[in-house]
Amino acid sequence: MLDKRLLEQLFRQNYSEMIHLARVLLGNDEEAEDVVQDIFLRVAEADMPPRKEGYLLTAVRNASLNRIRQMQLHEKVKSLLPVGEEADPQPARATEERTEDISDFVDEHLEEPHRRIFHLRFDDDLTIAEIARRLDLNPNTTYKYLVQSIQQIRKHFKC
Repeated sequence: MLDKRLLEQLFRQNYSEMIHLARVLLGNDEEAEDVVQDIFLRVAEADMPPRKEGYLLTAVRNASLNRIRQMQLHEKVKSLLPVGEEADPQPARATEERTEDISDFVDEHLEEPHRRIFHLRFDDDLTIAEIARRLDLNPNTTYKYLVQSIQQIRKHFKC
């Protein structure tokens, strides 16, 4: 834990620059104060004070950019998923039915290794490289088989 006097000195010397930078980046006083407060909490919990000049401002910049990404992601999710009384379960059911139709098509119409590669990629969420290692295939071949599978699905479902 950092010495209280040293932390207080860091705060007095750097707070105004830190809060100004956070406000400029975030455009919101409350968010800026939260970011700066979080940084000082991390510094207080550390055993040693920051040694490099500009560390605190860099930390503010990075934390502010992370906060912006979080807010953007939150807004994207919020716009994609209606909440409350406006929520309509029909699109979710339609998507679920479409997913089941695709899975049935894959199981009934695709040959091996296309079928296995498709399921490993989309059911097990493995990367091309992971699938290639698991099936002892070249990654380019694995990718080619996956593309062929997707093309067959698109052709069948007219996507």
